[in-house]
Amino acid sequence: MTQVSATAAAGTQPIRCAWAAGSSAETNYHDTVWGVPQRDARTLFEFLTLEGAQAGLSWRTILLRKQGYSDVFDQFDIERIAAYSSADIERCLADTRIIRNRGKVESTVGNAQAWLRLADPVDYVWSFVDGVTIQNSWHQMGQVPPFTAASDLMSKRMRKDGFRFIGSTICYAYMQACGLVNDHIVSCWRHVPCAAMAAR
Repeated sequence: MTQVSATAAAGTQPIRCAWAAGSSAETNYHDTVWGVPQRDARTLFEFLTLEGAQAGLSWRTILLRKQGYSDVFDQFDIERIAAYSSADIERCLADTRIIRNRGKVESTVGNAQAWLRLADPVDYVWSFVDGVTIQNSWHQMGQVPPFTAASDLMSKRMRKDGFRFIGSTICYAYMQACGLVNDHIVSCWRHVPCAAMAAR
């Protein structure tokens, strides 16, 4: 029996990071995705796109459009996105299922092109944490930093390599989402499972 099912069996809600209580979508995302180490190239590109789209917005706004982004951007087929024409960009901008910001849409295409220039995108992303998840031990969400030296380095390097909408705060959110860091607070029921997945 998992920790969450054992807690639920006792008739109480499992302890979660505070931000996960905002909506059922955020709770589900917290419980199943956030902090899970991702080593699939398409998934890593998807979250790079979504985190960039979040700039200036709430994560809930993007999360509610997650399926829309997948549909509009060809299920994040990186080669197809990299080949988008100006007509494809206009098609995306006309679709209400995503954030219709020209800079963000154009950066998705440019980022796909930059991604394809990398020898090994997965190793590239994970190189910023030396290939191993950083295990943090925060006791409350207020302790979690908005960016770190590692995200500063990632931002600087990725900008140099042609990526856009990739500031240090975006990079750190990306690292959290994709399990490059485990930022679940220690009392959260997902802290230990995510740490265990990182150790495999």
